[in-house]
Formats: sequence, structure tokens, C-alpha cells
Amino acid sequence: MKRIAIFGSTGSIGSNTIDVIARYPDRFRVVALSCGSNVEALAAQANRFRPYALGISDVSKIKELKNRLNASGSRIRIFDGDGGIEELARTVSADLIVMAIPGAKSLMPLLAAIDAKKDIALASKESLVCAGEFVMRAVKRRGVRLIPVDSEHSAIFQCLAGRNVEELKKIYLTGTGGPLWPVKKRFFDRLPRSRILAHPKWKMGRKISVDSATLMNKGLEVIEAKWLFGLSEDDISVLVHPEAIVHSLVEFIDGAMIAQLAIPDMRLPIQYALNFPDRLRTDAFRVDFNKLGGLSFYPPDTKRFPCLRLACETSKRGGTRPAVLNAANEEAVKMYLAGSLTFTGIPNLIEKVLARHRSVNRYGLEDVLASDAWAREEACRMAKKV
Repeated sequence: MKRIAIFGSTGSIGSNTIDVIARYPDRFRVVALSCGSNVEALAAQANRFRPYALGISDVSKIKELKNRLNASGSRIRIFDGDGGIEELARTVSADLIVMAIPGAKSLMPLLAAIDAKKDIALASKESLVCAGEFVMRAVKRRGVRLIPVDSEHSAIFQCLAGRNVEELKKIYLTGTGGPLWPVKKRFFDRLPRSRILAHPKWKMGRKISVDSATLMNKGLEVIEAKWLFGLSEDDISVLVHPEAIVHSLVEFIDGAMIAQLAIPDMRLPIQYALNFPDRLRTDAFRVDFNKLGGLSFYPPDTKRFPCLRLACETSKRGGTRPAVLNAANEEAVKMYLAGSLTFTGIPNLIEKVLARHRSVNRYGLEDVLASDAWAREEACRMAKKV
């Protein structure tokens, strides 16, 4: 039985991971769970699966968490605060850690887990966006397996399985185009947030739903793919694919292409990562080609969706710029969700913050963390001036 620790267990990916594990109780055992502040959901998961350890970033929720645990919960060790989450990642006895902490907060727990030689199922793309060089260097040095969970990167990972990467010419990341793909830009700021958050194919959290609407999520995925597969930005293209059946494609030097197809359900790449390298037999994720009708592909529109352009340009320029891009985006999306920034204000604010950043090109991890903190402060300062 494989021991699984889920970091970010109450979010969308974490909840889907819980669902997969519940379907295969003879294969997987939950040994640790962590969240940011959703104490009610974390306690419910703990009471159901009885892990050995829990982690919660919000230290003010510790007492409530203990009160919500049932009698068996008295034997569960609780790690609190960001430092506690890192310690849990370093010390938990798990065969696989599902890293689904949203945003840049995933970076330090991820590095702690890798340093402790834990295999990782990675759903937190922001850690690679901010510090991909350090993460992949640590993966190589410690000899751990890093299995992508994002549907696009899982697709590429599967297409490349057992193949010579030197024969790879290009990869194509697909995306639906988000809820605004058919909408003219002049209407963007008139739409209610409920429309922005209503993704046409995927059920996701609020932040990633906004990122999907701006196409920043696809830009972050380009940076993630660069580090995961050792490619340059010129080796990665984005295709808008509204049906969300082809999750990504790879092209080889002889012109042959291989694609991974499946219904849009995050439980499938999660299940693949949990049981890698073997597949589990199930009928839950079948594509009915008789009802599909057709598959369509379009180039992305970076004039209407400048976040994708910003991400790709920032990745090419490198240094500490990707960390700034990610931090500025996280803050801009928070402002949008709080009602203090318009939808089109998101890329405008990110671009302004990037323009003011003095990148460190020969950088260390401390420079990444400092740039992240600076970008958040600068985004908030500049937003107040608007």
C-alpha cells in the first residue's frame, strides 16, 4: 500500500486527490494532510482518513482544528505555520507527496520534501515558475521522481514515456481559451466575476479560474514545461482547443506527433501520478468519440490576452523576473476578486511591476524570495496610485 501525503488537501486538486484515494482504499493510505486555513474541511478529512499528521499554515486556527477532531484525532501530530508545513514535508513518512499548495507558498515545502528524498506529484506550478532552476537541480541531486499533475504536463509526460528526448522537436500545450475566448475585449470589464469564474470545462479554484480567463495560467504552464522537460521557450507552443479532449501534443524530429486524449477531469492525471508507473483499471474517464463531433485548434490571441505574452517574454528574459511575474499576478488576482481592480487591470498592473523590477540574472534562492516579496509590495503600492 502506497503512503500518500497531500499538501493543500482542501483545495481543488487536494479534494480530487482525496476522491481518487477513496476509490482505492486497498492501494493508498493517507498519512498526512495540510491546508492554509480551511480548518473545517481539514478536520473532516482527518476524521475520515485518520492520518498520522496534519499541517495548517494559519496558526490562529490550531485550537479550532483540535476541537473539530474526533477522539482518534488526539493521536494526530499537528504542524502549524509556514515553518511547520516545511517541517512536515521534510519529516513525513510517505512514499509520495502530492504538492498542491497554491501559489508561491509551495516553493519552500517542495524543496524541503525533495531534500528529504521524497517523490513528488507536483500540481503547484508556481514553484517551478519562481525557482525552476533550483527545484530541478535539487530533483537531480537527490534522485527523486517529479511527476506532473497538471493535465497538460501529465499529457506530455505520458507521451514522452520511454522515448529519447533528443528526438523531440516541439511540444504543444493546449487550453480551452477560458470563459472569455468568444468575448470581445471591450466587454471584459463589464462582465460579472461569476462569468469570469465559470470555466467552460474544468471545475477549479477561484484564483486559477481567473488565471485561465486571462490566459496567465497557460503562460505559467509554458514556464513550468520549460523546466520540467528541459526545453527552451521556442520549443513550446500554445494551442487553443475548446473541446479540452487533447490535453497536449508532442512533435518529433521526423514530423510524427503523439497526443494524449481524455475527458477533462483532473482525477485522471492525479490517479496516474498516484499509481505511477502503473495504470489503474477504470471506466470513469472514457471518451465517447461518437458524441464528440470534432476537435478544433486555434492560435492564442495575445492582444486580447496579454498575460500569455507577458509570461513568455518574462521566461525568455529569465533571472528573477518570473518570480516577480508570478507574485504580481497573485496580488493582482486577489485585488480583482476583492473588487478593487478591473479584469483588464490585471495584465496592466503586472506589466508595470515588471517594468520597475531590477532583475538579478545570476541569482540565488534568497534573491527569488526577495523578488517575490518586493513584487507583492510594489503591486499593492502601484494599485493604490491608480
